[in-house]
Order: sequence, then C-alpha cells, then structure tokens
Amino acid sequence: MVTHQSINGKIFVELNRSLDDCPQCQALFEIDWDVTSDTVVKPDTLVICYEPDEKLTQKPDLIFEIISPSTAKRDEVLKFDLYQQEGVGYYVIVYPDKQIAKLYRLHEGRYIKAGDFYDKHYTFELDGCKIDFDFSRIWRVRR
Repeated sequence: MVTHQSINGKIFVELNRSLDDCPQCQALFEIDWDVTSDTVVKPDTLVICYEPDEKLTQKPDLIFEIISPSTAKRDEVLKFDLYQQEGVGYYVIVYPDKQIAKLYRLHEGRYIKAGDFYDKHYTFELDGCKIDFDFSRIWRVRR
C-alpha cells in the first residue's frame, strides 16, 4: 500500500508539473468517474481536458492504474476493456514490483501498445496540450 501511494503521488506530481502550461487540462487522483448510472470507477490518477461538473461524468483523456495483486485482473481486463470502450485516449498500467509501465494509446477505437516504460520519456498528446512524462521519476531509487 505504501509503494502504491508513493508511486501514485509521483505520477500525479509529474503530470501536474507537465500541465503548468496547459490551462484546459488538469490531473486528478483517486476520484470517482461516473461512467453510467450503475458503473463507477476510481482510477488511481487521471487527466481531464475539460471543466468538470461536481461529479466526473465525461471520459478522462489519460488514466494511470497501479497494479497490486488484488487489483491485477480488474485493471488488466475489466478496466482495460471499459476504458477502451469509453474512448479514453491513453491507458497506462503501472507494475511497481517490476518497475515497468505498459502504455496503451487508443487508435481507431482499440488500444495499441505504445511500449513498456521504465526510464524513458513519453509525450502524451491531449486536446491542445502535450504532456512530456518522465517515467524514471516514478520509481523509488533503490540503495
């Protein structure tokens, strides 16, 4: 749980820093997304490029989920399919134990794997904004 929270915090900080020059997009963490009246998910971290109402009802542009043994199937299968179906532009599945992030980009309604990231940069292209994300910043330095 501590590792999960630490990585989630670092992801949020990196996204927030990258969005300083993008007035229409914002990073949020652990907030409910009301997909439908009977489907609500709480992504670990997400980015939206619109002004939300009190509830988050529109799809995010980018979602990060951090895998734990208890959430692996839900994140890798159920949420993967849901986010793809709902048209979320980017989905990143983070594996703390392997220190790797699998990045998927929506292309013609299907997720295409953009790569596995440990210490590389990736530029997310959102609605009028670009996020230059340094994946090396989310892993705890081992001594």
